[in-house]
Amino acid sequence: MSTNESGASGGMVPMERIEGLIHSIRGQKIIMDQNLAALYGVGTGAFNRAILRNQDRFPSDFAFRLTQNEWGNLKCQIGISRLEWGGRRKLPTAFTEHGVAMAANLIKSKRAIKMSVEIVRAFIRLREFLAVQKEMGKELAEFKSFILKHSNSNDKEFRKLWDAFEKLSQPSKPIDEKPGRIGFNLSQ
Repeated sequence: MSTNESGASGGMVPMERIEGLIHSIRGQKIIMDQNLAALYGVGTGAFNRAILRNQDRFPSDFAFRLTQNEWGNLKCQIGISRLEWGGRRKLPTAFTEHGVAMAANLIKSKRAIKMSVEIVRAFIRLREFLAVQKEMGKELAEFKSFILKHSNSNDKEFRKLWDAFEKLSQPSKPIDEKPGRIGFNLSQ
């Protein structure tokens, strides 16, 4: 099945939705246990019990438990509301690309196998995108160096323009960082 066929047909999830479930934590691209369980078509509790029974298959570079601070920051980033009743009793587990593939081997359903292929493809697409972005950053730095060498050193307008361009080209903050304040500031 090609990535284009993974959309609505066959109950599969569109690639864009899968990519939206992948986050950056501790410098790694991860997908949360609850999202992975839903994609595989099983409950989060059953999924996590299967993972616990097979802990030796999940070293820290395959899966890791989030800290309270990471979980709080992630909830702010992705808009999960606080649950007063029910909800999670333990901090969620984050799965890297390798953990996703390993988890699919435990679930052993056709859906889990198909979804793990699609999830790994999403990780690959994100990795390719980041490589292109990194290459563009390198080319941008070379361009800046060339322009600065060949421009008038007193050209303040160019420097203002370049500074504005650099601010726009900066990647967004990773989830590891504390999110900024949200809301109105009435004291001004």
